[in-house]
Amino acid sequence: MYQTAYHSQYRQQDVMGASPLRLVIMTYDLAIRSCEQKEFEKSIKTISALRDALDLNYPEVSVGLFRLYQWCMDCIRNGDYESAIHTLTELREAWKLTEQTITARQAAAAIPPAYSTRLGRISA
Repeated sequence: MYQTAYHSQYRQQDVMGASPLRLVIMTYDLAIRSCEQKEFEKSIKTISALRDALDLNYPEVSVGLFRLYQWCMDCIRNGDYESAIHTLTELREAWKLTEQTITARQAAAAIPPAYSTRLGRISA
């Protein structure tokens, strides 16, 4: 009982402190897990949340993702969870790579490449 309460509290803190990109990845994790367990309603609901969160101001990306999400839901409705899992896993990996790239760029930007002193430029 205590473990369940602790896990729930931990998960809530994890979600509340997550970046928008981290939340997308967490939603993919939930969708994949739901498909693996063949939980029809949860799978459809989670993929719908991904679809509904698309930013339509970027149609070249959002339209493609919209179609992939619809295709995954069609697969699930037909009982083909494996195809949905495969597609969702590939999309999740792409988002994870994006997160890693952004994190690396932010870390690089946080370190000043060089700074000036009265004696001249000193490289870090």
